[in-house]
Amino acid sequence: MSNKKRVATHAIDPQFIERWSPRAFTGEDIPEATLLGFIEAARWAPSAYNAQPWRFLYARRDSADWQRYLDLLVEANCGWAQHASALLVIVSKTTFVPPGKSEEQPAASHAFDTGAAWGFFALQAHLAGWHTHAMAGFDKELARRELKIPDGYEVHAMVAVGKRGDAASLPEALQARETPSPRLALEAIAAEGEFSL
Repeated sequence: MSNKKRVATHAIDPQFIERWSPRAFTGEDIPEATLLGFIEAARWAPSAYNAQPWRFLYARRDSADWQRYLDLLVEANCGWAQHASALLVIVSKTTFVPPGKSEEQPAASHAFDTGAAWGFFALQAHLAGWHTHAMAGFDKELARRELKIPDGYEVHAMVAVGKRGDAASLPEALQARETPSPRLALEAIAAEGEFSL
């Protein structure tokens, strides 16, 4: 299977190589029900003890919270993400109550499980004809303060959601990067038995 420079060495569903993270967005409105549909897909991700540690905070374009979310981004990301239809902050609860217990305990896999939920979100958005772009370039402490994220939750990433726009709308330095990125060879990420990568 291939998609221009993306080639799968084993048979997989095309959605996995067709999904990618553009920066050029059209800025069109996204209905809240559509965005909640993506979060609904994330809700069904697997998690240790079914603890479901993920939390999705969001602002849709032109909403009362839109500028607050934009202000969390570093300048380079804000320049293109301002044309998205929605921005999200993804956090996870770092503790849980195990079955048969009554006290909160550390959730060792909260970040791993939340990553799975984000993946479900991204794939559902892609299947619905929308694009997502996850970002680490934002102020996590400002997000915590501005969005009143309590202790006991880790702030992971921000995500821009939108319809794909014209790459020519981006600064010249980003235009060349506005293409699906390749992946490491399977042999570089998987080994049977002991670690030999």
